[in-house]
Amino acid sequence: MPSTASIRSPGLHAFLKSLQAHSVESSIERLISLLKRRQIKHSRPCAVATAHLLMRVVTSFRWTEVESLIERIQQVGQRLCAAQPRELVVGNIVRRVLGLIREEAEDDRDADTVSVSEGGTDSQVGSSHGHERSSSALHRPGLSGSISTCSPLRHGATQPADAPAVMNTSSTTTGDLSESFFFGSTSDLSSRRPPLLTSHTSYAVHTAAPMATSMFNLFSHDDASSPTATPPGTQSPVRGVLTATQLAKIGALTQRDLKPDILGGIEEIIDEVDQVDDQIAAYALDHIHSNEIILTHGSSLTVQRFLLKAAAKRKFTVVHAESHPNDHEVTHAIVTGQRRTDLDDDDLTTDAFQKSLAAAGITVILIPDSAVFALMSRVNKVILGTHAVLANGGLVAAAGARMIAQAARTHQTPVVIVSGVYKLSPVYPFDFEALIEYGDAGKVLPYDDGTMVEHVDIENPLYDYVPAELVNLYITNLGGHAPSYLYRIVSDHYRVEDINL
Repeated sequence: MPSTASIRSPGLHAFLKSLQAHSVESSIERLISLLKRRQIKHSRPCAVATAHLLMRVVTSFRWTEVESLIERIQQVGQRLCAAQPRELVVGNIVRRVLGLIREEAEDDRDADTVSVSEGGTDSQVGSSHGHERSSSALHRPGLSGSISTCSPLRHGATQPADAPAVMNTSSTTTGDLSESFFFGSTSDLSSRRPPLLTSHTSYAVHTAAPMATSMFNLFSHDDASSPTATPPGTQSPVRGVLTATQLAKIGALTQRDLKPDILGGIEEIIDEVDQVDDQIAAYALDHIHSNEIILTHGSSLTVQRFLLKAAAKRKFTVVHAESHPNDHEVTHAIVTGQRRTDLDDDDLTTDAFQKSLAAAGITVILIPDSAVFALMSRVNKVILGTHAVLANGGLVAAAGARMIAQAARTHQTPVVIVSGVYKLSPVYPFDFEALIEYGDAGKVLPYDDGTMVEHVDIENPLYDYVPAELVNLYITNLGGHAPSYLYRIVSDHYRVEDINL
């Protein structure tokens, strides 16, 4: 007798469970297979699976330089994007992780550079000054009372001891005043002027080397025996100058501290993906008002939570287009509050048993897609979910979204898009058709009608591209933004060098 146990197809939950039990390369191949077979699809499951896989790669990979880790992440990202190029969120997560690695490496390198340079130069400055003070205290000759305390020649060793202490200022000019003050009268200045000294002579340690008495003789002595040279084993007290040893120490600190910071950053990305719907729903009361008629489309959980949040304090009407033939079953389940059939059995506790819109006190009208234009004149606002948002402000959404946006523009009805930042891609849509995925044509025209199938070409697009000029507002987990502002969010979340994987 055959077993009655249901055979569950692999999905997101099964993949996450298998990550620790399999090797990294096996996990990469498994995710590639799941993406190709569309057993993991839609933005959120693909983002979660990619982030967990990259965390596993960073944990198990050993590197000596950050560039090798970046190269490894790029290789994995290229393989995942090639497996399913239309899931743009996979490349988004890879780029976010690459930017995270680069930022952490730069921050650690800057912090270590400052700490090493400050610690090394401060200690060297202190030791050199202390050495000078101790040596000058031991070898400095006696001072003459006639030398001014402000004079740089106060510590000279050649000043005669019998210099006059009193001078006649009545017969001297201003130019001779300072000379008379230091050396007595100007008449015998030539016989009493001491030889030239260097600026560091009185502070240097006395050695057997001859003293330089002229600027022309400074280079005539060996540097090693010069009393004014920097002592061996010390560095000039100049900040920002690093030796090879200090640079190697900076590299060692970066290698040691980088991995925990990267893993913590990836965990933050995963938390962002999990909490993005609730963060977007927090803005619902700012955009939905009482007695409004809201038109929506498809089975987006983000849109559903957005409407449920507003229903807690506002009474309004929702007109829901069923999105036939690809998404109408799930749409009916959302409207009636039944269990969703597009989710894994292990995830039903949070998503599939969402409170229905009707149970929240909202009047819900389910209409076919063909009736959208006829009802658009009575609609106050259109709220749509999205599969991916592009850098130019356009978006990829469920099939039928472009028709709704065009009808809304004709009737001057604002179109609001709710989407998480993780869906925002830095890719520019040069080829719109390449972004569209096509599904089973048998859902449009059953294969049982053989006569019709043989004479027509049938296409069943799963997604539509909606240009930026048809969108009025984007609501993300960071707030509301105009389509023209998305480039700024792209520059804040992605590095230029990571746009092309």
